[in-house]
Amino acid sequence: MTASFTPALGHAALSGLYDPAIALLTRERAWRARLLDQVDPEAGETIIDLGCGTGSFAVSLARRAPDARIIGLDPDGDILSRAAVKAEAARRPIRFVQGFARDVASLVGEGVADKVASSLVFHQLPMEEKRLGLAASWRALKSGGTLHIADYGRQTGAMRTLFRIVQSLDGYENTQPNADGVLPALIAGAGFVGVRELHVLPTLTGSITFYRAARP
Repeated sequence: MTASFTPALGHAALSGLYDPAIALLTRERAWRARLLDQVDPEAGETIIDLGCGTGSFAVSLARRAPDARIIGLDPDGDILSRAAVKAEAARRPIRFVQGFARDVASLVGEGVADKVASSLVFHQLPMEEKRLGLAASWRALKSGGTLHIADYGRQTGAMRTLFRIVQSLDGYENTQPNADGVLPALIAGAGFVGVRELHVLPTLTGSITFYRAARP
């Protein structure tokens, strides 16, 4: 792939530590369970896990709805290899595709997904890539399809201080717009309707916000 991306934990050398670090620092069980309930996968649905990382959430989706079609997309080939091993160990037939968020509609198809989910991805992306990724997610969804995001959103008080841990790894320029609360406006700007912030979960690395929106 020709364009660059921010690796897991900000550095390729740390990719092997991604799963334990996420578990330790982000209250992973809590936010994954909440996001899984929010997505509420059902049999027959096509669900894209955008920026699927090591495949943990994709596997959770497949376990909740074994007859759903789960597609994980990520630009990092090494991470996708780890995801494939995880899915095979769980005996879940998940399709993994290498690509950037901005390419999801062209790689997976336009108007094919019932739901697009993304967790801890958009805070890493440059502003233009945030916009392009959301626009591509809109195109990948069917009319009436829904977008579900769990990511670092507006940071206030002590959460803003704790979020500096993330910024030290993923870079200030890309992460600060999220900390300033830009995501709802960007989601709406991509054409989504009914944009809602459903919950805010404090963690040791800042607060994670849960967003939901729909393609009309």
